[in-house]
Amino acid sequence: MLATRPLGRTGHLSSVAILGCCAFADGDAAAAAVAVRDAVARGVNHLDVAPSYGRAESAIAPVLAELRQQVFLAGKTMERSRAGARAELEGSLARLGVDRFDLYQLHAVTSERELETALHPGGALEAILEARDEGLTRFVGITGHFLEAPRVFSHAVAEAPFDTVMFPLGAGHLTDPRYRRAAEQLLERCADADIGVMAIKALARRPWPDDRRPYSTWYEPIEDPAEAERAVAFTLSFPIAGFATPCDRRLLPLALAAAEAAVPMTPEERTRYLAEVTAEPLPAMP
Repeated sequence: MLATRPLGRTGHLSSVAILGCCAFADGDAAAAAVAVRDAVARGVNHLDVAPSYGRAESAIAPVLAELRQQVFLAGKTMERSRAGARAELEGSLARLGVDRFDLYQLHAVTSERELETALHPGGALEAILEARDEGLTRFVGITGHFLEAPRVFSHAVAEAPFDTVMFPLGAGHLTDPRYRRAAEQLLERCADADIGVMAIKALARRPWPDDRRPYSTWYEPIEDPAEAERAVAFTLSFPIAGFATPCDRRLLPLALAAAEAAVPMTPEERTRYLAEVTAEPLPAMP
């Protein structure tokens, strides 16, 4: 059974593997139901979904109706205006067949300018805070992918009442010294403010080297079970609640097995791993 960790001040004990529902973008509800039930049986209690994930919301809706009380449901919006974010939130609730989210997040914020737009009067954050006040979400978060994410998020959590952040904490990003310093600073700030932290890209090896892509992930994933366990142990050695599983349901068994077996590294082991790992920097990865 998967371990759990506190998701900051939300009070939720999140499974260390967070089910990334981008894995169900193809809309296959039957396959999604099998995968979600299996994940929940193994201890997953946190689902992360977004309207930008193809037909994932519709795919998980039937099984979510069965399991809603067992999972912490996180949604996202890539809209940056108040009106756009509100419309996207309402559309997601309708497709998912639920009356509220547990967490709703500004999704894929990539720059200071984008953050400013979302936080400015008339921006998306207004809609999310209004939704929180109306009971349509309990908590508010922010997510991002690129090399600027930890630096931008340090500003975000200082300027707005975010309960959570989600950003890359795999070796492919942390081989960049500037990124590593910014990530460490953000982690410290989040710990001080009791903001929940979630990781992405734990199983990313490198950008795809060519156009042959056997998986629907945005990066070439780690496939070897022993290597995956080490990669997850590395990511879980940081003060985070958990990591999002990859965006391909064929990789879910690998990710869940790694999360079940991984023993978080010591700081010394983490330093050695980062020096030895063959991951490549991932600055251009979405």
